[in-house]
Formats: sequence, C-alpha cells, structure tokens
Amino acid sequence: MCFGSFLFFASFNMIIPELPAYITAMGGEDYKGLIIALFTLTAALSRPFSGKLTDTIGRIPVMVFGSVVCLVAGLLYPMLGTVAGFLYLRLFHGLSTGFKPTATSAYVADMAPPDKRGEAMGILGFFGSIGMASGPVLGSYLAMEYSLDAMFYSSSILALLSVLVLIGMKETLKDREKFSLKLLKVNRADIIEPKVFPSSIVLMLNVFAFGVILTIVPDLSTYLGLTNKGVFFAIFTVASLMVRIFAGQASDKYGRVPILKITSFIIIISLVLLGLSDNLMLFYVSAALYGIGIGMGSPTTYAWTIDLSDDNHRGRAMATMFIALELGILFGALVSSWIFDNNPDNYLITFIVAALVSFLGLVYLYIYSFKQKKLVSVALASSDQGGE
Repeated sequence: MCFGSFLFFASFNMIIPELPAYITAMGGEDYKGLIIALFTLTAALSRPFSGKLTDTIGRIPVMVFGSVVCLVAGLLYPMLGTVAGFLYLRLFHGLSTGFKPTATSAYVADMAPPDKRGEAMGILGFFGSIGMASGPVLGSYLAMEYSLDAMFYSSSILALLSVLVLIGMKETLKDREKFSLKLLKVNRADIIEPKVFPSSIVLMLNVFAFGVILTIVPDLSTYLGLTNKGVFFAIFTVASLMVRIFAGQASDKYGRVPILKITSFIIIISLVLLGLSDNLMLFYVSAALYGIGIGMGSPTTYAWTIDLSDDNHRGRAMATMFIALELGILFGALVSSWIFDNNPDNYLITFIVAALVSFLGLVYLYIYSFKQKKLVSVALASSDQGGE
C-alpha cells in the first residue's frame, strides 16, 4: 500500500513545477492560478462520490480508478496544445486525488489498531512524501534533459505501476456491494461527516498555504536563480519525512491537538521567512521548516479524523477531511494568484496572507481546547453531584 502511494504521488506531483511555464508558453500566463485551483476543485467535488463508493464497493476499486485517471491524464497532456484544452484536462486530472487518497486512508485505517493510528498514518505519509519529493525533481530533470512530453509520459508510467502493485491485495471492506449507477446518487448525508469538522477546519486553514506554495514557488524559484523548480518541493518533503513517523507516534502519546498547535506555529514562521526570502539560503530554510510543519501535521490530522469518525463511515469521514483539504488549496491558489499578479514585489504580502490564515487555524485550536476542557469540567462536576 505504501509503495503504491509513493508511485501515485510521484505521478501527479512530477509535472507541477513545470506547469506554470508550460501554460505561459501557450499564452495563458494569466491563468496560472487555475493550474492548481481546477485540479483541487474537481478533487473536492468528487470526494462525496469517492467516500460513498469506498464504503460500498470497496477500497481497492476506488484506488484503481484514481490511479487510472492519472495514467490517462499523462497521455493526454501532449495532445492538448491549447490553453482551454489544458485547463479542461486539469479538471479531469483532479479526479485522481479525489478518489485514491480517500480509499487509501480508509484501507490503512481498517488495518491499523486504534492506539497506533497516528503511527500508521505517519508511515503511509512517509512514502507518499517520498513520491512528492522525488516527483518534482524527476519531472523537472526530464523536462530539461529530454522534453515535456517525456515528463508527461513518465507520469503515466508511474500511475500504471501504482495500479499494478494493488494486484493481489485483499479487500478490507467486509460487506461490499456491486457497483451500480444508483450509488452515484448522493444526498446531504453522503457528502459531509459533521463529527470530523474540527480536524477538517484546522486542515483547511493550514493547507491554504500549500495552495499558495504550489502556485507561487515555481516563479519564486526562477526569480532566485534556480533552474530546477522542484528543489523547494524536494527540501520540504525530505524535511517532512524526517518527522512524520515520530510525529504520528507523538500524537498517539500526547494527543492530536497539542501536536497540531506546534504544527501551525512552525508553518506560520516558515511562511514569513519564505516571504522574506531574497537569497537561496533563506529560501531553503523556509522550505525545511515548512516540511517539518507538514510532516507533523498530516499524520496527526488524519489520525484525529479517524478518532472522531464512526467505523462504518470512515470513507465519508476521510472524504470530508479531503474536501476541506482541497478547498484550502483551491482558495490558496486563487487568492495568491490574485495578490501576486505576476509581480515580484508582491511575494512578501502573498506569503504574509498565507501566514495569517494559518494563524486562524492556531486560534481555532486554542478555542477548541478551551471548550473541550470546559466540557470535561462540567462532566466531572455532574459526576460528583451524582455520587453525592
């Protein structure tokens, strides 16, 4: 499962650093913000369907579908040479992350014991992060040394491999249904799992910055003199690898909320430094700090979501969390593109805005902690009175 996750994340991440220049060469410089926004929009819209299908037809079929979308998209990019065709394809490509991560997380949650969920999500995230780190570097290398077409076709090959590794794996959903069109009909209850709102809100506010980074950092890399636009992504992902498993274990021991408070603080500092980056050293330091924040936050948030959810609605719970993730990235991409406006003078204000949004997540965590402590105090007081 972890190897498949590595291949999947490498597949769609390897093309990201080159896409801003790619759409600019086609005359679509003003549409850079839509590169990530359209991708995440489709991913978010597809989550209710992937969540319901994960809880009905099984985890593995949903994972296969998500990977196949990546495979097809990689083959189509070289064929669609217009801005409109490219943007429509980004919409289609977003289905991949709308389906596979939802089912993958539910599969791992099925296997992991409750007291090791954070650790399990940390291990899964570890391999996904390796894909996120190696993908952009490999993609930029292929684009520079060979061609953009070679990069796109390589993305398809990795997606195909992520399907092949699923062969022979046992399905973890016990009561499965056969696929039928009626399963694609979703109602309000299928879309959102209210029990996981706390973890989803924190995630949405923190990943706003990721949408900003995906949209702005490729241009900032060029501005600072980097030819390989995947270096930032490699540094922050390697940094996240160093803490993911340990962070998951820490959240199992000390609690999800305390770890997420530290996470939000680190992300805020990294974004401020990124906005101030006028040399490569500061740029690299901010990338490493951001990676540490992401590495601590991802497995902790995933585990917290599983803690809050019902066992028979894990797919829906994970879908709700991923909808929040996609909305955060979507708004981050759109807002940053609007603020930046292809003007290097706006780098600082763009990342300061991202830091302020993460600060809101930190404030929410403190409010949540206060309310939980108050509820515990009331429950203890009621228990004492009952005893008397």
